[in-house]
Amino acid sequence: MSKSNTKHRKRTTKRIPKKAYEAELKRLQVELVSMQQWITRTGARVVVVFEGRDAAGKGGAIKRIMQYLNPRSARVVALPVPSEREKGQWYFQRYIEKLPTAGEIVLMDRSWYNRAGVERVMDYSPIEKYELFLEQTPVFERMLIDDGIILIKYWFSVSDKEQEARFHSRLNDPMRRWKLSEVDVLSITKWEDYSRAKDDMFARTDTDEAPWWTIESDDKRASRLNTIKHLLSQIPYESSTPPKVKIPARPNAENYDRPPKDLYRYVPDHAESIR
Repeated sequence: MSKSNTKHRKRTTKRIPKKAYEAELKRLQVELVSMQQWITRTGARVVVVFEGRDAAGKGGAIKRIMQYLNPRSARVVALPVPSEREKGQWYFQRYIEKLPTAGEIVLMDRSWYNRAGVERVMDYSPIEKYELFLEQTPVFERMLIDDGIILIKYWFSVSDKEQEARFHSRLNDPMRRWKLSEVDVLSITKWEDYSRAKDDMFARTDTDEAPWWTIESDDKRASRLNTIKHLLSQIPYESSTPPKVKIPARPNAENYDRPPKDLYRYVPDHAESIR
């Protein structure tokens, strides 16, 4: 790699200091737990849509939101490519099946807006279906909101240089290489096409009932904090103190002899080899 290329890919965004980030993240995650308790207690239904450029930081934000939530009433929806049966359904049908029931929050790692993004840019669906999608989406979302669902839509925005830097960082990272697909890489050469698709999508689906909220994400730490803070502001939750729980003293064992350990199969102690 030449020096010029290295310089081009160097990140220039000044990030929030790690110590300050971790302290604020912890505080906000405590509030997320309170928010979830309110959702469960009141039977509220919440859908949060995460869209944006490839490598814009959607997954990282979702991970920090979910980190301490109870998975029994909070889940992430990341649908794969539709099956042949799903392709024959009404477009929104497979997403409807994933909507929350009372007391649940659903985070959508990409959503029905695939049709206005990658499907539009890569010509995966005919223009007629794309136009129909843009007509139906505001109606569909209004129906969700009229039925009492709290719908929040986030668009993660990343600069072209930062996106390319993140692609290169994934390229040789065995734990994140799976995040880099051929379609992702094409987002570099089709940058302007995606920009136009996003502009058209906003023009038709950014409504007063279901507005788009844009998150600048060149600084991942800042974008995560901003996302969580804003999400908390959109849910009318009230903090409550959990009921007191008294941990009893453990009684002495009576009339029980533990069987010898050699009767059971134990996982080998790999950790001991690296102490």
